[in-house]
Amino acid sequence: MALTQETVVETAVGLLRRFGLGDLSMRRLARELEVQVGALYWHVKNKQELLVEVAAAILGAPALAAGPDGPERSAGGSPSDGSGDRLDARGRILHLAATLHTTLLPVPDSPEVVNVARVLAPGRLEPLTRLTELLETAGLDRAGAVSAQAMIVNHVLGSVAEAQNRADFDVPGSDAPDFRWALERALDGLLHP
Repeated sequence: MALTQETVVETAVGLLRRFGLGDLSMRRLARELEVQVGALYWHVKNKQELLVEVAAAILGAPALAAGPDGPERSAGGSPSDGSGDRLDARGRILHLAATLHTTLLPVPDSPEVVNVARVLAPGRLEPLTRLTELLETAGLDRAGAVSAQAMIVNHVLGSVAEAQNRADFDVPGSDAPDFRWALERALDGLLHP
């Protein structure tokens, strides 16, 4: 099998899923691929670039590629005052944030990996770019949408990290009800008419 960037990234995602970030080293990855460490550097410049690609691969999951089956609307349908777009955007924002949470939850240390990618190459994380666009559609100006996206993503990543820590230490409880409640309250404040 020829070594490609795709194979390197897929294998790295597999290692992350099985063992977590602590065991995702370039040496371990090379051993898993049965190549010399130097061969990896033809496909990624360094571990930071590898982590960006791993985050992009995780966030490239099919569930995150498409929006919900239908926009969330009020029972009365779409008002003619333009607020229908805001209702659609709010539902899509809730859906995207919940799907991010669900996608990241089973991947150990995914919040840390996504945070590295947010710093180094935010444009590679398409669902986060889409989240900013949805916030603009919902009525926020560009600067507000960027700040709101950071707040929502921090909430998602923090909730996932807490749930993973609970699981790691066998602490009962779930963050799911708190996650959704806090997300809805944040959107209520951000998107008030």
